[in-house]
Amino acid sequence: MWQVAVLILSLSSLVYGAPQVPCYFIFGDSLYDNGNNNAFMTKAKANYPPYGIDFPTGPVGRFTNGRNTADILAELLEFETYIPPFANARGQAILKGVNYASGAAGIRGETGQHLGARISFNKQLINHQITLSRIQIITAINQSAAVNISKCLYTVGFGNNDYINNYFSPFYLTRRIYTPEQYATVLIQQYSLQLKSLYNSKARKIAVFGIGAIGCTPAMITIYGTNGSLCVDFINSAVQLFNAKLVSLVDDFNNNLSNAKFIYINSYQIALTLTPTTGLSVTNVPCCNATNTILFQCTPNRIPCPNRNDYVFWDAVHPTEAMDVVTTRRAYTALLPQDTRPSDIQTLAAS
Repeated sequence: MWQVAVLILSLSSLVYGAPQVPCYFIFGDSLYDNGNNNAFMTKAKANYPPYGIDFPTGPVGRFTNGRNTADILAELLEFETYIPPFANARGQAILKGVNYASGAAGIRGETGQHLGARISFNKQLINHQITLSRIQIITAINQSAAVNISKCLYTVGFGNNDYINNYFSPFYLTRRIYTPEQYATVLIQQYSLQLKSLYNSKARKIAVFGIGAIGCTPAMITIYGTNGSLCVDFINSAVQLFNAKLVSLVDDFNNNLSNAKFIYINSYQIALTLTPTTGLSVTNVPCCNATNTILFQCTPNRIPCPNRNDYVFWDAVHPTEAMDVVTTRRAYTALLPQDTRPSDIQTLAAS
């Protein structure tokens, strides 16, 4: 049944009218990266097998076995092709949007630095300004190609690495400097400035993904243990402090920024309320061989599990395509009232 649902979603992407929004811009970390890290000197890259084993063109930089959230959402929004990565987005293709996401990236500039090069949120915002300048040049030459940026969809997903590859990593001092409450506060303060910068670049329809239940990832469970619980509770508690402040920030933006349409995607809630019909029965171990407790990624060229649609986790931190399909569909069309706030992505796109 689940395989049929995935097939229907894949086939539906082949039949398009006009996209629901004129363009779609993606900011985030490895959950959304589709190749921006490939040429970097970094351990945070996924352009090798078994990554991409279920993607039509193989391992091209997505940190999963197939499509990621950005790809699935592009399908749901009825784009004819996936949104290209900034690394190779050129010409008229950028009029439909650009994916700036980068594995190991965070809200804080130092986040993920022990893994190598990555594109932080601040740097992604700079790259977006480059794109907007390119769009201006294209539309000056061909005015029929003009794009109303304020009607485009923006998705932003950061914070996971600010905890996994910063606060709860032994390579950083932040955990010694800040309590969980203080850290959540300083993160939100910086995130507020970054999101406001995006708004000042004429973005209006902005979906912000909260941090998921990272205390339930195989990586965190392996490192910290669960003390009899299903997950690492103190990590999830820290994440929930951040998410609560992010909800308040979204509400504040909507109340105080003219024509702002921010929504919050409750990734934490969605991950912990999977219904039995999803078929995702293996929830605590990765599908691929992922034994490196620093990198958390698949060992190159090792054969992964054959029943990938049964697994929540592809490697020790990233979801499978099957999990991404479930969570992205709930972000697009909320299944439960708590999934999104104040609306879902489908409603935001139509607004």
